[in-house]
Amino acid sequence: MWLTGFSLETIRLGLKNLRLHKLRSLLTALGIIFGVGAVICMLSISEGASASEMELIRLLGTQNIIVKSVKPDRGSAISESNTFILRYGVTRKDMAVIKATVPHISRLVPLREVAYEVSYADQRLGATVVGADPAFFEVVAVPADLGRFICPYDAESRTKVCVIGDAVRKRLFTFEDPLGKTLTVHNRTSGAIPFQVVGVLKPVLTAGAPARGLGERDLNHDVFIPLATADARYGDTIFTVRSGSREAQTVECSDLYVEVDDMDRVLPVSRMISRIMEYYHEKKDYEIKVPLERLQLAQKEKHNRQITLGAIAGVSLLVGGIGIMNIMLASVTERTREIGIRRALGARQRHIVAQFLVETVVLSTAGGLLGIILGWGGAWVITQSVGWPTIIQAWTVLVSFGLSVMVGIFFGMYPAVSAAKLDPIQALRYE
Repeated sequence: MWLTGFSLETIRLGLKNLRLHKLRSLLTALGIIFGVGAVICMLSISEGASASEMELIRLLGTQNIIVKSVKPDRGSAISESNTFILRYGVTRKDMAVIKATVPHISRLVPLREVAYEVSYADQRLGATVVGADPAFFEVVAVPADLGRFICPYDAESRTKVCVIGDAVRKRLFTFEDPLGKTLTVHNRTSGAIPFQVVGVLKPVLTAGAPARGLGERDLNHDVFIPLATADARYGDTIFTVRSGSREAQTVECSDLYVEVDDMDRVLPVSRMISRIMEYYHEKKDYEIKVPLERLQLAQKEKHNRQITLGAIAGVSLLVGGIGIMNIMLASVTERTREIGIRRALGARQRHIVAQFLVETVVLSTAGGLLGIILGWGGAWVITQSVGWPTIIQAWTVLVSFGLSVMVGIFFGMYPAVSAAKLDPIQALRYE
């Protein structure tokens, strides 16, 4: 009944009243603008974080298990004349036992960190230099941006070649092609050793921070060399100097990637590996990371995060709707005499309802459109200033806009009906 009074004249009157009170109309729509902007901005952050985490998990592989060496406290080190010798982490013996006793393993891929500084020309950069088996680039799903990966020939011949991450390329080879250039790796044990750049990895999405949460490598800042070359050139012991004391550490394997032949067997295999490591290691100088477990948790966290952020942003829309209702109720009181005159001239109740609903729907629709622009801009500013990836999906925009229109209709209905129910005679007497 109430919605049959819409006509061009009614719509024209509603728009005319909004134009007569431009500032009030803008202030009334602010709640919707900020509410819709908050919905889009918050959900874009959530989607960006989820996409970043999913990308890292996909890169690691859901059929992989990562056994990572963890440095123990100095209290467990061997001290000789202020020289600390640390022997810890995953060993070749661990690899042999796992390979011999654990079923359903496709391959074992070891990595070993050998240096933490590289240079090109007159520029030096802190980066992790990693000895890698050629199979590593098959186990993780990171593609090459330029050139190639380390190949079996490099491992057999112990060639001095390297594959660099995207951040290393940007810092050292900003304005030139790195392929074929010579990168120098610095190590206190072996000095400076030159390596030829044969490949560059594509950038890995890391949500603005180093990718370290899952036991994965920060591939953007890594430099990969053949594992056989690393063993031959750097030996088993790496020397560093910290706080005036010398420190030597022996880590046979920094990370061990275990590829399982079936995703359904990943969790049972990880438990078997855990028991083996517990048996052979008195102290827990290792961590076992299972990307599949993290994937399941990430999916649950994404759902919960969307509900939480959506609820918070929904409250903003609710506040905006209440603001519209309050202003429209005040407008009804202010225009009581106008309503009485219209009723006396033949306007029906449905025409009054339609006029006020037009005003609220236009306010909420305009607020929704401006809110979309605000949310889009806010997401862009966050990405540019903080470095967080943000993703605005079409459903987020459509749902936010639809909610803004529904808020306008819902909260505008009560003032509109209240205006329509005014007694014409009493309204004409209103001063």
